[in-house]
Amino acid sequence: MRSQIVVLLDKGIELNFTVDESSPFASDVARTWLDDQFTALDCEPLRASGKVLTADKVLRVTEAAGAALFADPQWAADYVRAVHGALKKPLIRIDVPAMAVTY
Repeated sequence: MRSQIVVLLDKGIELNFTVDESSPFASDVARTWLDDQFTALDCEPLRASGKVLTADKVLRVTEAAGAALFADPQWAADYVRAVHGALKKPLIRIDVPAMAVTY
């Protein structure tokens, strides 16, 4: 089965990634990578309670990364592996303008 990640950024930028099933991140590695990026990119929680769900973390990291980090092939590859490893869905759509992650 082929998995896809679609990223919608500001200014109508749409990025489509096919997940390489041969080198996935394990769930714990994926969550650690997202945690590290969340901190490194100075992301803020979406919820006033401060609770950060995995989907919220994916959304905030995507938003903070913007087109600049997605232009780095290694970062983009790690991002795809981490998002897929953390959410484990065949189709993941991250829509930054709408602030939504759908499966």
